[in-house]
Amino acid sequence: MKIDFNDLSSSLKGVVVVPCFENLEFPKSTADLDAHVNGALLVAATDAGFKGAEGKTLIVRGLSYKETKTVILLGLGKKQDFTDLKCQNAGGTSLAALDESFAQEATFVADFGDDCPVKAGTAAAQISFGARLRAYTFEKYRTRDADKKKSAVKSLAILTSDQATAKAAAQDLEALALAVNSTRDVVTEPPNVIYPESLGQRAKELESLGVKVEILDEKDMAKLGMGALLGVGQGSAFKPRLIVMQWMGAQKNKNEKPIAFVGKGVTFDSGGLNLKVAGGIEDMKYDMAGSATVIGTMHALARRKAKVNAVGIVGAVENMPSSTAQRPSDVVKTMSGQTIEILNTDAEGRLVLADALWYCQNRFSPKFMIDFATLTGAIIIALGDETAGLFTNDDNLAEKLLAASKTTGERLWRMPLDSTYDSHIKSEIADMKNTGKGRTAGSISAAKLLEQFTNNIPWAHIDIAGTAWTKSDWPTTPKGATGYGVRLMDTFVRDNFEETA
Repeated sequence: MKIDFNDLSSSLKGVVVVPCFENLEFPKSTADLDAHVNGALLVAATDAGFKGAEGKTLIVRGLSYKETKTVILLGLGKKQDFTDLKCQNAGGTSLAALDESFAQEATFVADFGDDCPVKAGTAAAQISFGARLRAYTFEKYRTRDADKKKSAVKSLAILTSDQATAKAAAQDLEALALAVNSTRDVVTEPPNVIYPESLGQRAKELESLGVKVEILDEKDMAKLGMGALLGVGQGSAFKPRLIVMQWMGAQKNKNEKPIAFVGKGVTFDSGGLNLKVAGGIEDMKYDMAGSATVIGTMHALARRKAKVNAVGIVGAVENMPSSTAQRPSDVVKTMSGQTIEILNTDAEGRLVLADALWYCQNRFSPKFMIDFATLTGAIIIALGDETAGLFTNDDNLAEKLLAASKTTGERLWRMPLDSTYDSHIKSEIADMKNTGKGRTAGSISAAKLLEQFTNNIPWAHIDIAGTAWTKSDWPTTPKGATGYGVRLMDTFVRDNFEETA
């Protein structure tokens, strides 16, 4: 989809999106349009009970004004509540409505008035960002064109009073959209295409953007003593990999300690010998979404040349049952030297992350570590599909992450991580066990195990089991892989850790 930013006086082409705030406050620049169609927009809105509520749309057809035959009225809600995020949602919602109207060419009149809380150029850029995110499709394996669901919109003109600002802001946002959508691609791929080695090759593609990528194989990890990670993968024909990515973008202090992201990359999770049941196992290709978020974050930082030093670590394994698979009651020794009793082979993600986190802090001594993982079904019970669970040992880190969450709409809720829960992972024969106390506090006990491998470095664990995939459309996210966390991390880094001019 080609997106241009044009002046408000430009001609209206194709299907026209006319945004309005509550009480039908139309853009002044569309007054001529409504007048020439004898108030048809106002009449249609009144007849349909359309009042400009946020996210509501109304398609008005059969108009006759120059090249305009169809107008989509788009509700924005209260003007005083308008934000960058709501601009993104407006772009995504309008794109969905344009597809419903089969528009190939479209114009969005981004004229919100001087009293709008979001400035004109910024609003236009954020609208374009939302539209790009909503236009995402994954049609790689459909062989019949009739079945493909690609967006009908080929070109979108966004009319704004500040083209220069819009164009400048849109550059970084387009880079971010590419990173989010590539993350969605990796999560959506089937497990016969994405497995530990091929996931490493996807990460290797970032070298073209200046990211240094290393791939450690099972022999390398065995030398390092990564018994927990290797134990998870020992039942699979696909051998584990540790993916190490470095983006050293700091300019003023090139030796600045990096910030670090760590991802769970279980490319398919059968549950191992504790085999998952039907009705859930077919979704387990998504168990590598945390790794995709880390790769996507590194993609975003590198593509927009972020002035920050960052590393991304991914533990990539496949968890399968076989004669070589680890057993319930096995004990594994981690890279840290600590031991873990395996009481459930389906509690495997925390084992992968245990070694990946230790490797990260041991090699890079980062300022902090943030891990992403589809770690527990328990977090879905607690927070649903809308919010990810945040666990952290650092209040300052929590504050910054929650602020980025509000800005991006990628929701977080801080969960407890105090010593009250230490007993949940105590083992009878090892340093710890990989399960908690039955069905209680399942997400917390998993986070408590991870905490043992942080070595007191500031750390946050984000459980994205519910947010990595959606079964319904959201304003900027079509049904499927969400790419959750990439926008969150990009904003978090930009707002707090990048060098300024």
